[in-house]
Amino acid sequence: MADLADRHPTAPGGEDVQRVAELLGGSRVFSRALRTPLDAHDMLMEGLPGRALDHLVGNLLVLKRSNSLERAVGMSLRTFQRRREAPEKPLGQEQSGRAWKFAEILAKATEVFGSQEEAEQWLDRPAMGLDQRRPIDLLATPAGVEMVQDFLHRLEYGVYT
Repeated sequence: MADLADRHPTAPGGEDVQRVAELLGGSRVFSRALRTPLDAHDMLMEGLPGRALDHLVGNLLVLKRSNSLERAVGMSLRTFQRRREAPEKPLGQEQSGRAWKFAEILAKATEVFGSQEEAEQWLDRPAMGLDQRRPIDLLATPAGVEMVQDFLHRLEYGVYT
């Protein structure tokens, strides 16, 4: 199966995985390439390197000033600061999953809106299709994540309600 991924770097879901991995630092952070959703799953089970979250937050253009980012990635500002002091320590599975999901949504929003800055601004503003709630606030729960993903999918295809 690994041979298949080597021959087809854009295996099903591979392009999405690679975009998300780049938001988390790509080859500068990960010791091996993430090419498929199974590669991502395995990495999340081990725990993302702490540097991945640092890279993601450090490269935000708008949201790094938002208090809601803490809920979206499931980590308080103080915990994030402590983790920066030990960047080699992997994140736990839950924090890894939340960081990955946030990066996944940011990647999709960037694709839909055309730029990361526009995507972050969208995440930080009330959305009509989400009952005037800010998408970033909804990322605190699995149900909210699902609503944001569904709404992004609808926006991608021009269905706003």
